[in-house]
Amino acid sequence: MKTYLDLCRHVLAVGEDRNDRTQTGTRSVFGYQMRFDLQEGFPLLTTKRVHFPSLAKELLWFISGDTNIQWLVQNNVRIWNEWPYELFTKSDQYKGESLDEFVERIKEDDAFAKEFGDLGPVYGKQWRDFNGVDQLSLVIDQIKNNPESRRIILSAWNPPEIPGMALPPCHAFMQFYVSQDGKLSLQLYQRSADIFLGVPFNIASYALMVHMIAKVTGLEVGEFVHTLGDAHIYSNHFDVINTQLERETRTLPKLVIHGEQKSIEDFKFEDFEIVGYDPHPRLVGKVAV
Repeated sequence: MKTYLDLCRHVLAVGEDRNDRTQTGTRSVFGYQMRFDLQEGFPLLTTKRVHFPSLAKELLWFISGDTNIQWLVQNNVRIWNEWPYELFTKSDQYKGESLDEFVERIKEDDAFAKEFGDLGPVYGKQWRDFNGVDQLSLVIDQIKNNPESRRIILSAWNPPEIPGMALPPCHAFMQFYVSQDGKLSLQLYQRSADIFLGVPFNIASYALMVHMIAKVTGLEVGEFVHTLGDAHIYSNHFDVINTQLERETRTLPKLVIHGEQKSIEDFKFEDFEIVGYDPHPRLVGKVAV
């Protein structure tokens, strides 16, 4: 994953220091691209441990079309908790509950989860119901039946519905490409890229998506191309980024998908196996909400 470390070095060296919506402060560059050959291994960062179960379950949640965090917290995925909690603290029902207390109530109380656990029409809604269009099914059909099309596109950016989202889509637009040698590639445009916390998840998540769609369409995997808009390191992540830059990269793991899935809805978390993952220890950074 030298490609990712090169991004970190580039932003630290030439980025500009900027204010941001969260008031944390960032160092940022505009416009950057990384390429990952998925034939060379599964791009799971090795300079810190990335929690594969969380990103894989999040992707399955997106694919299901769900937008409520209850299923995630019931499956020990915590990555979306801060946004609905922030909204809850502004409601008249907030009585000083901690984030952990909020999450436990989401997990156990269906009525509470229905009221306070929904994120609005975020990724899953846009992927499976963009103004009545199931974009994901359409993309898979195009890959199977019109693989040379330049219109195999899925967008999470739906302007009229953005005001109702807990967080507007960061990874907003993707395009698929089927090469003449039967390999499926994906380019993602990510408008806002949190380099320490978000980008390692995004790389692995969309690489997993390529593997899944390739399997149900009978193709091999090609490249994941990651194009970043505002690529930034939060100021409170500088130390952990520098720790990563002191670490040697290690051999990438392999992804094995067990089973004979025929449709994108057939995948379960238990179907995925990461083989040979030997990262450096995990590093912790605070999420900016």
